[in-house]
Amino acid sequence: MEMDASRHLDRHPCFNGAVKGSYGRVHLPVAANCNIKCNYCNRRYDCVNESRPGVTSRVLSPIQAARYMERVLEREPRLTVAGIAGPGDPFANPEETMLTLRLLREKFPGMLLCLSTNGLGVADYLEEIAAIGVSHVTITINAIDPAIGCKIYGWVRDGKIIYRGVKGAELLLSRQIGAIQALKKKGIMIKVNTIIVPTINDRHVVAVARQMAELGVDIFNCMPMYPNTDTPFENIREPDNEMIEEIREAAEKYLPQMRHCTRCRADAIGLLGEDRSGELLGCIAECAGASPDVATRPHVAVATMEGQLVNQHLGEAYRLQIWSKTAEGIKYIEERIAPEPGGGIARWKQLAEILKDCRAVLVAGIGDNPARILRESGIEPIELSGFIEPALEAVYSGRGLNGFKVRRQGGCSKGFGCMGSGEGC
Repeated sequence: MEMDASRHLDRHPCFNGAVKGSYGRVHLPVAANCNIKCNYCNRRYDCVNESRPGVTSRVLSPIQAARYMERVLEREPRLTVAGIAGPGDPFANPEETMLTLRLLREKFPGMLLCLSTNGLGVADYLEEIAAIGVSHVTITINAIDPAIGCKIYGWVRDGKIIYRGVKGAELLLSRQIGAIQALKKKGIMIKVNTIIVPTINDRHVVAVARQMAELGVDIFNCMPMYPNTDTPFENIREPDNEMIEEIREAAEKYLPQMRHCTRCRADAIGLLGEDRSGELLGCIAECAGASPDVATRPHVAVATMEGQLVNQHLGEAYRLQIWSKTAEGIKYIEERIAPEPGGGIARWKQLAEILKDCRAVLVAGIGDNPARILRESGIEPIELSGFIEPALEAVYSGRGLNGFKVRRQGGCSKGFGCMGSGEGC
């Protein structure tokens, strides 16, 4: 099925800056996993005060996303676009992504459907996304030279195989080019995002724009890198406005430029520049299965070995400290015994019941199943290392946890799941 997506430009604020004050978009965070590791990306922060890609307050199931869509349309009727933009990649989560799209098309036939992806896994789902009527796709392409790309990507995972260095960058680029060519044949509009990383690809962006124009891309977005804590690029400065404008002017010789990007969260909602994700936090929490009183729960649980530091993996914690914020400040309340190991899923459901008056649990590490079960019960697992009381102040104040060392799952510094260094490509 071929379409003419350009006829929808009058309702898509990301592809048409002229309508950004009239029409809005909602990002549905159903794609938790990612199939590449960008050296500027850290998706572990779930702070409502941060506005950047990869951040969401909750991950929704497809059914929850459809329910959330109904609710937010009641609050924000100017929404014309429903997109999936993470917090991982839509095609690293294809079952969740495709079911969400099918539900949206069935329940909201007039809604524009949009995807934001790295392009690696598009090919296998091309026919289905065209049949559903996805009209706009954004692909992030940071380099067309694998020697540069390998400095940006720690690894690229294709199925069960992980590629690093130049081989990973070559594979990703090949898939991205193939995705653009195939999507254009289906009449789908394409925006390319390029993250500008000073000293890495800032002098290469114009070459990316030139090749994207040759491939028929519709619009180009030069995005300044956001320096994220605990990433290989955390010490690279964010490009200033002068650098961005200079690159945009040079790239504009080849493609129209998106100059109104707001570096949206994975759960962004509303008009561009007027994000309402924080305002609707209770709505997304309720749709995700959390109790609507999550924010009023008085306690936070802590996995600690000696009572001073957050330094214990949840699976190894036989007891958890319970803390609360009182008029006199952060106070230790009591100790609660955790369920015995070996119970599988039942163990974590029992723990969720034990901690039902807690809004969060601070841990040094946590597995996927306990994290999911706790989140479904409205208890947010937060992985970090540091002193307990300053971390609790951050949780209760809502100012975020950027000042703490957020741990990688399993504490690994090499191999699968690590950030990579970008060196030795």
